[in-house]
Amino acid sequence: MRILLVEDDLLLGEGICTALRRGAFAVDWVQDGTSGVLAMRDGEFDLVVLDLGLPRMDGIEVIRQVRAVGNQVPILVLSARERPADRTAGLDVGADDYLGKPFDTAELLARVRALIRRSSGRAQPTLEAGALQLDPATLGATWKGRSLDLTRREFALLRVLMEQRGRPLARDTIQRHLYGWNEDVASNAVDVHVHQLRRKLEPAAIRTVRGIGYALGDLTGSVS
Repeated sequence: MRILLVEDDLLLGEGICTALRRGAFAVDWVQDGTSGVLAMRDGEFDLVVLDLGLPRMDGIEVIRQVRAVGNQVPILVLSARERPADRTAGLDVGADDYLGKPFDTAELLARVRALIRRSSGRAQPTLEAGALQLDPATLGATWKGRSLDLTRREFALLRVLMEQRGRPLARDTIQRHLYGWNEDVASNAVDVHVHQLRRKLEPAAIRTVRGIGYALGDLTGSVS
């Protein structure tokens, strides 16, 4: 899952990025409102975390412009503004949730997970497919009843495949969900992650779709 952070406070922004990456999210970070609008215009994100008090363009105007062109990406507003009118303004122009500053990072992550779950139409907090279960809150995973030891990116890869179950995903699409703009990525990174997951699950668990990329395969626990 890929998240855009729009926050001009350097210390806070670094802390949020660290927390989100520990939660197995890929994060891109911009520091002003205009850059936020441009990023949402040019990139595909699963969620946006947006400060209101931004240089170049206020967060309220960012939301207004994004919604005006039909972009329905979930937006979580962050703000130190304390008046109720300030808090509700973002929600009224199209934000999906609001979190006041200061905040606990555990609550931030819980709200992020809830918004992503809501936007995908899921009611349950866990992801299940056959004998595989993922818990985004704990980054825990079980396969045929036993715990899996997954890296953060292995977990993220399984999560995106499960969210898009039944649909093959191109390698580039998967890569965008695993890595941010400024991260060094080997050309075969996705293939390496898939190889490691097949070893931890079984070869049939992830299908290679020729000419496209990968999709979930047989998750019943039997090898095909």
